[in-house]
Amino acid sequence: MTAPASTLARPKLILASASPRRRDLLGQIGLQPDAIDPPDIDETPLPRELPLDHARRLAEAKALAVAARHAGAFVLAADTVVAVGRRILPKAETPAEAKACLDLLSGRRHKVIGGLCLIAPDGRRTVRAVTTAVTFKRLSAEEMRVYLAGGDWQGKAGGYAVQGLAAIFVAQLVGSYSNVVGMDLHTVYKLLAGYGYPVLAPDTTPCPASG
Repeated sequence: MTAPASTLARPKLILASASPRRRDLLGQIGLQPDAIDPPDIDETPLPRELPLDHARRLAEAKALAVAARHAGAFVLAADTVVAVGRRILPKAETPAEAKACLDLLSGRRHKVIGGLCLIAPDGRRTVRAVTTAVTFKRLSAEEMRVYLAGGDWQGKAGGYAVQGLAAIFVAQLVGSYSNVVGMDLHTVYKLLAGYGYPVLAPDTTPCPASG
């Protein structure tokens, strides 16, 4: 006899990222990774590599590195690139790097490109990229000083996280908000569901009595 859908075990899902933001985004749609296994790869852009190609390449490289350690599991990897034109902004590690990024972003439009790669247990894989356009207000010297002093920029692509204090700098955002946070949930859902992963688990909670 076939077990009811509600009792079938979900296949393992591995998140190839140490980012707490990506873990929280999965939790937003009811998914809890069975393991978090950050890859150790060189993220240096290739010579003349375009931001879109960079995001896709790194997402795929991360997924492949982690999938080699988790046979029979779904492996999801992501990479976020902040770009001004063809220029890829770094993950800011010092106040000087963060200030250089903010100087470029202040008062102008930039792109946040999210690369995604899903590898299925049978080895099939799909790579996608999602682009969101973000426009910053022109930052005053005081706004810059306070933001840099807070340290919210550290380790962030382009020197900012949209879910932090930098949210007050965003004058316009066109596209996926979750993509700017860490990964586009709509695309994640399509990738997982397309490979048969049961994203929408059956709701077995009894309905409350009426009347």
